Amino acid sequence: MSESLIRNLPGMRDLLPEDIAGWQVIEDYARRIFRVYGYSEIRTPIIEPTELFARGIGGDTDIVGKEMYTFRDKSDRSVTLRPEATASVVRAYIQNSMHRGKGVAKLCYSGPMFRYEKKQSARWRQFYQIGAEALGSEHPALDAEMIEMALGLLESLGVKSKLLINSVGCRQCRPKYISFLRRALQQELSKLCEDCRRRANTNSLRVFDCKIEGCQASIGNLPVITDNLCAECSEHFSMVQTHLNNAGIVFEIVPRLVRGLDYYVRTAFEMVSDDLGSQDALVGGGRYDGLSEVLGGPPVQAIGFAVGVDRLTMVLPLEQRETGNWKPELFLAYKGEAAFNKALYIARKLRRKHCTCYLDFSEGSLKSQMRLANKIDAAHVLIIGEDELQRGRFTIKKMQDSSQWEVSLPELISYFKS
Repeated sequence: MSESLIRNLPGMRDLLPEDIAGWQVIEDYARRIFRVYGYSEIRTPIIEPTELFARGIGGDTDIVGKEMYTFRDKSDRSVTLRPEATASVVRAYIQNSMHRGKGVAKLCYSGPMFRYEKKQSARWRQFYQIGAEALGSEHPALDAEMIEMALGLLESLGVKSKLLINSVGCRQCRPKYISFLRRALQQELSKLCEDCRRRANTNSLRVFDCKIEGCQASIGNLPVITDNLCAECSEHFSMVQTHLNNAGIVFEIVPRLVRGLDYYVRTAFEMVSDDLGSQDALVGGGRYDGLSEVLGGPPVQAIGFAVGVDRLTMVLPLEQRETGNWKPELFLAYKGEAAFNKALYIARKLRRKHCTCYLDFSEGSLKSQMRLANKIDAAHVLIIGEDELQRGRFTIKKMQDSSQWEVSLPELISYFKS
């Protein structure tokens, strides 16, 4: 009796060849726009010391408290699959002394993240992000430039979004507001869901993230942080808006917009899509001045964002997905062993000239090979049979208009070279 089929874990998924074209288009556009703005790629480990996230993200957050993939390695160290990338980038920035005399460090990244979240639409336990981090300045113009870059990526892909912004204060004015918010939450506690009641004392700002309809009326009664900013935060937020206006960027101030990580201060922003339902955020980011110090580094002001690639592929226009599809320039159809060997030789020659060639190894009939060429949308088919081998001339067919003609091997190479 055969063994039962092993399947992937809940919340994980395979990205199949027919799905991957959209992902590659997004990655290509992201690299292009990051380069334009002067960002260099950094790659950090997928697995990090647990303390990095517990200290950086915050022990009272849902991510650290409930969602991290944490275990002990063979040296009995507590390690964690990264649930987000910013803490890792800042750790690398400190560890490799990137802060010494180099001005603002502009870094970008891409890769998988891991969170043991509740199974729901548009959320996976292994998910992918593309992001950027700028470390070394608190200038509000940098906040606006970061937002402009993220919007530029979405717009270049033909994706419509709405920009939401807020200020979540700083370490000077936020504690007073949190105390004020907790007192207000006590008045609404009986009307809130279980998660909100738990967050009311542990991570009060996250109450604003609740999507449960029954909590919305109570959340609407709560005080907002924009009415409780210190003078410095208020001025910084005002200047961010000025720079956005100067860049012609349309935005909406959402006083109850917060981010789910403790390290965020001042500017917080999201780009949301109307095509995604309740899980509508495509991009999330904000300023995290002070995270470097929390992780044992020097004082550093910084801002960043992450794009949810899984969600972005869901709203990517069809024409953009199709531009990333791999389509061979030439399908080599053969009949017989000698023709097969000749096809191998021709494919090798053309590939060295950077022509994409497809050769089927199933030894099917010419008719079945032609069907396959049509199915994979090959631009041309080269037919190699006994007659073609004897004459040294091969029939090439252009699939778009069914025109065909004969070519020698040098003529074939010249045709695809041009």
